[in-house]
Amino acid sequence: MPRLLIIHHTPSPHMQAMFEAVVSGATDPEIEGVEVVRRAALAVSATDVLEADGYLLGSPANLGYMSGALKHAFDVVYYPCLDSTRGRPFGLYLHGNEGTEGAERGVTSITTGLGWTRAAEYVAVSGKPSKEDLEACWELGATVAAQLMG
Repeated sequence: MPRLLIIHHTPSPHMQAMFEAVVSGATDPEIEGVEVVRRAALAVSATDVLEADGYLLGSPANLGYMSGALKHAFDVVYYPCLDSTRGRPFGLYLHGNEGTEGAERGVTSITTGLGWTRAAEYVAVSGKPSKEDLEACWELGATVAAQLMG
């Protein structure tokens, strides 16, 4: 069964709402045969990443960059996963109070190095997530999960 790994750093109510919307989309009953695994960014291992077939990444944008927790996750898994995960799809959702461009560039740079394939447009939210923002998060989760269906 294909496995979707959600690697997230969820330190705020806004990130929690976005995370829940992503999970809801990824686990929609219409998406069959995909196992969804959730790991906090500080707890993810190279084995988690190697055993997954696709990824959803969630992070606040702190001081113009991805969270230290997500960067730590990439530091832990980068070289052990470098040759074995090329071509796998991923999606990204971000929350920032003052812009997410730096975080987007950082994640794009690392995932390009890993050879992962961007499966959907990034979801970047500033301030409190609106209904439309949460719907975009749901769509992100559903889109990446659906791409893993047989």
